[in-house]
Amino acid sequence: MRQPKLLDYILLVLLALIWASAFFNIKIATYSFGPVTIAFLRVFFGAIPVLLLCYYKDIKIEAFSKDWHWFALIGFINLVAPFFLIAYGIKSVQSNLAAILMSTTPLSSTVLGHFYTKNEKFNFVKTFGILIGFSGILYLFSDNLLIDKNNFTSALLILLGSTCYVIGGVLTLKISKKRNENVTGSILIWATIILIPLVILMEQPWKVAPRIDSIISVIYLGLVSTGLAWLLRFRILVTNGLIFQSQVSYLIPIFGTILSYIFLKELITTKVLISLIAVLVGIYFVKKADNKKEY
Repeated sequence: MRQPKLLDYILLVLLALIWASAFFNIKIATYSFGPVTIAFLRVFFGAIPVLLLCYYKDIKIEAFSKDWHWFALIGFINLVAPFFLIAYGIKSVQSNLAAILMSTTPLSSTVLGHFYTKNEKFNFVKTFGILIGFSGILYLFSDNLLIDKNNFTSALLILLGSTCYVIGGVLTLKISKKRNENVTGSILIWATIILIPLVILMEQPWKVAPRIDSIISVIYLGLVSTGLAWLLRFRILVTNGLIFQSQVSYLIPIFGTILSYIFLKELITTKVLISLIAVLVGIYFVKKADNKKEY
């Protein structure tokens, strides 16, 4: 790994912007499409750049090898379930709240890591960070102006979607010796296979007359926020390492809140800002503990 240069920081900010932009684009996509259709189109278009890269680099895709069940399981938990839950929740919740709720992934992964890994145990700093971060989320749920009895469940489903990402990450450890391109391409294939019958049976999107902005958003979500973002993330990981790449966690909820205001004019209340700060502080302390362990 080399010391980050200006280009590396530019790419890190670009990755955060791409991932943060997914939230308001999901909101726009819900104007015309159901959550299953959004999930399907996202993994379908997202698979294109990843599989093209694998073809270009002559990387074998093992989606249907003896480990197919792991790829299928991870594809469902890491892609199908969260993509559906987020799209379903954002229909009733502001996209800036979704960005904050989804930013709890590092906190949830720390909790699960304590129980399911040998070297990710709690210490005082981690525990403090987790308590601060989740206190911010609890405070966010007290914002009756934005979260009420009509969309409370939707907000919880988004939070559940972030937990699915964490569980999927833990399961990925089972096939961690395989190349990232192969794993990502394989789980995208299985996510697409799983969603095909669901989208046919549940939503029949071919019967919809979608708005042009919704069409643009779902294509963007797949090609850019899923496919291209993964390739960019992989480039940063290879060049600068996990600690540098993980700093994107601080930027996503900030950019998500700003972009939702710019493009959708979504309300930003005082409680939203306080919750955002609390989550970022929590992530900081969790990552501070992890960074100390690396040296």
